Amino acid sequence: MQDQIIRKLFLGFIQIHILHHAKKEPFFGSWIIEELQEHGYAMSPGTLYPILHSMQSNGLLEKEDRVVEGKIRKYYKITNQGEHILTEAKQKAYELFKEIKD
Repeated sequence: MQDQIIRKLFLGFIQIHILHHAKKEPFFGSWIIEELQEHGYAMSPGTLYPILHSMQSNGLLEKEDRVVEGKIRKYYKITNQGEHILTEAKQKAYELFKEIKD
């Protein structure tokens, strides 16, 4: 039960992290998996891609297919709606951090 609650909380952090990087520049799945691992989130493609697809369905990300070394690679970038959500999430996260930091 506790693992499910923590996983649900971390999902929000992961989505904010994804939007943050998608705003900087388009990224592909294996790169964001490595990036998230650097911050302590163990992600498999089977966990990440449903999150990306959900964020795309919700209008937060756009997907673009690019040919890289003869293979199609899916790149994700932030949408205008995603930028709005990211700005709001950062404000809320900052307010929360100020409250709980001590």
